[in-house]
Amino acid sequence: MTQWNTVASAAARNLGRNAVVCGLTVLLPLIVGPITAGYRGFAPMLGWLLMLVFCGIVLALAIHLLFDALLFRLASSYETETAGLAAIDDLLSRMQFRKPDGTPRGLEKRIAGSRRIVWQQRLALSIYLVIFAILLLDATDGPPLC
Repeated sequence: MTQWNTVASAAARNLGRNAVVCGLTVLLPLIVGPITAGYRGFAPMLGWLLMLVFCGIVLALAIHLLFDALLFRLASSYETETAGLAAIDDLLSRMQFRKPDGTPRGLEKRIAGSRRIVWQQRLALSIYLVIFAILLLDATDGPPLC
């Protein structure tokens, strides 16, 4: 494997790992929330709706990152960087996700774009977990006294 193949494979592995971990993390409060609610009810309806919206955002970004990981894995299977990136552009144009451009972006710019998506996902996940913590504190009538 050449250096760019190693970079593309590492990016695919990291993106896939991040997508799976964030996807599972976002589902955990949805499972635990009703169990911890007790008989008094867990949270107001607006809080649940906000949680579901941010859950959808995080899961959508996780799917996007898994798709990016597959694209990087496709690129790393080619001998040269130019051929791998051309294969990605060809696939995206066939799926009608992107119009073919005259100048393809380099590997570093593509990885930087995926990193931006990772940070957006982490921001949405942190907002989601803060909403969950607020709803959990509201359901227990404030923080514990001990």
